[in-house]
Amino acid sequence: MSTHLTDITPLLAATRKSAASLAMSTDAVKLAILSDLAARLEANVNSIITENEKDLASYDSQNPMRDRLLLTERRILDLAASLHDVAKLPNPSGQVLLDKILTNGLHLEKKSVPLGVVGVIYESRPNVTIDVAALCIRSGNAAVLRGGTDAWHTNSILVSLIHASLEQAGLSTDTVRLLPTDRAHVTTLLTAVKYVDVIIPRGSDALIQRVRKESLVPTIETGAGVCHTYVAESANLAMAVRVVVNAKVSRPSVCNSLDTILVHASVAHEFLALLVSEFVNYKVKIYADQQAFGYLQALGYAWLEAAEESDFGREFLDFACSVKIVRDSAEALNHIDSYSSRHSEAIVSLDESEAELFLQTVDAAAVYWNASTRFTDGGVFDLGAEIGISTQKLHARGPFALEKLVTEKWVLKGNGQIR
Repeated sequence: MSTHLTDITPLLAATRKSAASLAMSTDAVKLAILSDLAARLEANVNSIITENEKDLASYDSQNPMRDRLLLTERRILDLAASLHDVAKLPNPSGQVLLDKILTNGLHLEKKSVPLGVVGVIYESRPNVTIDVAALCIRSGNAAVLRGGTDAWHTNSILVSLIHASLEQAGLSTDTVRLLPTDRAHVTTLLTAVKYVDVIIPRGSDALIQRVRKESLVPTIETGAGVCHTYVAESANLAMAVRVVVNAKVSRPSVCNSLDTILVHASVAHEFLALLVSEFVNYKVKIYADQQAFGYLQALGYAWLEAAEESDFGREFLDFACSVKIVRDSAEALNHIDSYSSRHSEAIVSLDESEAELFLQTVDAAAVYWNASTRFTDGGVFDLGAEIGISTQKLHARGPFALEKLVTEKWVLKGNGQIR
């Protein structure tokens, strides 16, 4: 557990001071930090796993949320590889976005500059520690990390490796700060307008709602993922089963996993019969509306429960989902509009006009035609890594990374002009 501190303000002040040094560093220095950190991750796989096991000890082996915390050798090596991917991306800071001479002779430039200090509050998922640090360093931002208590040992060793790479480059370890996990410090972070430029919450809806209500620092929300897949009347049902199964069972504890299946009434019986032949292998619990419940009960599906209103619009994060049979696309679209968290939504259809209407109409950060919602991810979108998946519309939406970790500065050069 973290060392108890009564006030984290001096830590935030030190990180604020260090941000300027990182922003002024050359691109070569930032790239060297990422390369050095990748090497340290590869060299310390066993030590990282040892610390990770200390955190995992508090989780039941059958708890799907355990997977979010788990770091295997493969996952650690993938984190190292992601650092090289981030290093290949262009530096978003220092770009000249506009260059012109005004009629009064002033030379005006608009440049991209780092945000400054990025605060991220997150739960479990220690990969976020590396992802955020890498993206912030690459874009010239200092980072304040407030991870969950359940990942303290893992986050601590990862940050120690980040600090070693910063020191190797001659930069202060204050540049990436891991805060103590005391819940009281969250309030201090959310009100630290003098030291922190933006807060990004990643985690449960309760966490995000708290940040939204209490933060005086501007926030970028990475909302809960209540994701739907609509199996249309024209769908290739074998394809639909493949897409739905992947979206639900490949990693049920992540935000882009499937929560609700909407299926057209004309194909519902045949589709559900095909689906449960796959779902049975994972013991997926289905919360079914009245009509779907009748079909599934007749099929003898064991993990079945009658859906209540609260089972729609619910993020399950488990081997569970809800099913609703709809009359047509209009009903499916209305349901999604009512219950979606605006994260990722999909349609399986062979009707191009129907699919295009879905893609244009559905209000979500990512929309899919004949593909799994599980693709909504910064790495998959060739962003190297991601800070999070934003479900809001200002500044950033969907998976966001380097290109959204900068703001703008207007630079004007004159020779004595006055107004």
